[in-house]
Amino acid sequence: MSMLSPKDILSRKGGERLAMLTAYDYPSAVAVDRCGLDLILVGDSLAEVELGHSSTRAIGLAEMVHHVRAVRRGVTETHVVADMPAGSYEDPAQAVASAASLIEAGGDSVKLEGALVPQVEAIIGAGIPVMGHVGLLPQTAISYRKQGTSPDTAAQILSDARRLDAAGVYAIVIEAVPDDLAAEITAAVGAPTIGIAAGADTDGQVQVITDLLGLLPDAPGHAERRADLFSQTVRAVAEYAEDVRRPPVPTLE
Repeated sequence: MSMLSPKDILSRKGGERLAMLTAYDYPSAVAVDRCGLDLILVGDSLAEVELGHSSTRAIGLAEMVHHVRAVRRGVTETHVVADMPAGSYEDPAQAVASAASLIEAGGDSVKLEGALVPQVEAIIGAGIPVMGHVGLLPQTAISYRKQGTSPDTAAQILSDARRLDAAGVYAIVIEAVPDDLAAEITAAVGAPTIGIAAGADTDGQVQVITDLLGLLPDAPGHAERRADLFSQTVRAVAEYAEDVRRPPVPTLE
């Protein structure tokens, strides 16, 4: 499978669904690059699931550049999306400079949160593809809860998605909105939509690798947990420690 370009991704609108997963380091990048994914997201969620912070706002551009470089070293077949961290795109000029840093580190495109059309247009104008993100926006959210549950907020999220689409994004993440709203957005925009906690009627799906593999004891309710590597790690390390401490068996001379 060859690496998808933004044009390739756009062409999947309404067709074969897009599979996206996060990766934050070299070992996981090497593994997931062999799995036929369409996109790998170096997400700022690493602040929480890799670095132990309580919010994605806890990391900046330097940390994101560090992790994008690590993932890029392990990926040759999959499109790498680099998350733009909080505070790195306050205005169009800063947005272009930050996006350029992430592309230089190895990203194939960047993702930012919200309908910040001037920033999106400036980044695209600099030749860097942009993925949008509507619904729950972790960088600015006061609490992690379902968005778009009232007519007014649903209309605003739909408007945000349309504005991003008109600005030229090649895909839009829809996070934590009612299923019917995600379906309405998907039908209203030309860019493929990638859902998380947004139902099945989007053009693709994204999950956090830490949740998918069960690398921590707990995961959000919407997570598609496919393994329990936390328990397996605890068991393997405990067995190792026990074996190390076990007295050697005497041997007959």
